[in-house]
Amino acid sequence: MTRPGVIVDVDGTMLDTNYLHTVAWARALRAHGYDDVDMATIHAAIGIASDGLVEYVTGGPDDAVGSTHASEYEAFQDDVRAFPRAGDLLRACAEKGLAVVIATSGRASDLEWMLPAIGVDEDVIATATTSGDVEEAKPAPDLMEVAMTQGDLDPARTVALGDTVWDVEAAAKAGIPCVAVLTGGVGEAALREAGAVEVWTSAADLLAHLGDSRIGRLAD
Repeated sequence: MTRPGVIVDVDGTMLDTNYLHTVAWARALRAHGYDDVDMATIHAAIGIASDGLVEYVTGGPDDAVGSTHASEYEAFQDDVRAFPRAGDLLRACAEKGLAVVIATSGRASDLEWMLPAIGVDEDVIATATTSGDVEEAKPAPDLMEVAMTQGDLDPARTVALGDTVWDVEAAAKAGIPCVAVLTGGVGEAALREAGAVEVWTSAADLLAHLGDSRIGRLAD
């Protein structure tokens, strides 16, 4: 039996990591000679998985850059913080009877520190989908589609939650609406132009208005 649920992005949505990733990518790119890629361009690509991001900002593949980024970002992990009330938002969704499915372009091993950083136990999370589960990452729909399959979600009663245009576009291609938050650094106009059905300031703002939101109405 399929069930209603919410597919939740992590970086920039639950965890305040987008700018840390931007710096890590900038260092990695410069280490491999890509000195002309500015941080604004990098930030605009955050949300795309590593291989796709490198190709997006440089015009071609370069596996070495992705490996260096992973090393550079690891040094920032002690600086990672959850956005206020992020864990409470996921618990509230679960308490409403929604299946909470994590969908991240990160690696499966990242979940070992991501979930504690958000402040949720595994009993809140129905399942998690990572880059290793798909052939193509966002903005391709694969991550959303696999998340729905793994979570036994009903596409007609599923909403994605993200912070970038890539989240919104991937959800649209998978045939589900996307609610967005501004904490990743992407403006409301860009998110709505990409197709976001709602835009909230933060996880805390969404939690405060959950009953009025597209996500909260899934449980009705």
